[in-house]
Amino acid sequence: MYLLETHNQKMKKIYELVKKVAPSSSTVLILGESGTGKEVLAKYIHFCSKRKGPFVPINCAAIPEELLEAELFGYEKGAFTGAIKSKPGKFEKAHKGTIFLDEIGDLSPKLQAKLLRVIQEKQVERLGSDKAIKVEVRILAATNKDLEKEVQQGRFREDLFFRLNVIPIKLPPLRERKEDIPILAQFFLKKICEREGIEEKKLTSQAMEALINYPWPGNIRELENLIERLVILSENNTIDVKDLSLPSFDLKFKIKESLAEDKDMLLKYALPEISEDGIELNKLLKDIEVYYLKKALEISKGVKTKAAKLLGLNRTTFIEKLKKYNLV
Repeated sequence: MYLLETHNQKMKKIYELVKKVAPSSSTVLILGESGTGKEVLAKYIHFCSKRKGPFVPINCAAIPEELLEAELFGYEKGAFTGAIKSKPGKFEKAHKGTIFLDEIGDLSPKLQAKLLRVIQEKQVERLGSDKAIKVEVRILAATNKDLEKEVQQGRFREDLFFRLNVIPIKLPPLRERKEDIPILAQFFLKKICEREGIEEKKLTSQAMEALINYPWPGNIRELENLIERLVILSENNTIDVKDLSLPSFDLKFKIKESLAEDKDMLLKYALPEISEDGIELNKLLKDIEVYYLKKALEISKGVKTKAAKLLGLNRTTFIEKLKKYNLV
């Protein structure tokens, strides 16, 4: 198993951290929005660890509380109606391996208390039994919630949070790692085409630009689903922007595309009209210049040489303009 190449600085730091963390037995708390790849990262940590046991995932938000307790800790025959034979829980199955507790922030107070006890005592008791079963398990947990906020509002146990938050890793949303979208899109294209036995399809530069500019509320999962849909439904080997059908993005992109073809129309929509009273051209030009100076500084994270290059200026001229508008 491997992690995809990244051009994003945050992800590079995360990869470096994972390499240090993986060989240890420390608990890791993976934070991030839905679809950012938390389980993939958890699997990679387990894969790179020295643990001989299995990787056992469970989604704490997908199972009702009464069933989740039995799934996590197991049960004995006759423990409840329908328990016709004994069954080990996820913790027992993960012995000598790793348990991945996805959406840990959705655990009920009762199960939070029981999980805390298991972490502290390193043993479980099946439902319907008072016999303690020792388990040697590494815990990886993940959530899309702000657990510190959940603790402050009394919805998550502080002591459990401290137990889980040994090594926190926060995954950025896809909209904050746009430079990785081409890598991910090409990876999913190749993977899905190979899986379906289809000749590999390609994205046009306009289609790729649209993917890069889309905000991806569903993150990597949404991108993968879109690529799969395109591979299956597209009749051509080349996927263009018109094939994408990105929600709430189509109209905006089409307008931008059509305006770009007609500079006069673009300026008409972007700039104020000249009224009978006239227009203050110098003020308008100043406002435009200040806007782009600030934007360049924002994109370059304050690095003036890089910001100047973005605007096609040398560093000296750029700094003079900053001083002119009191931006330094």
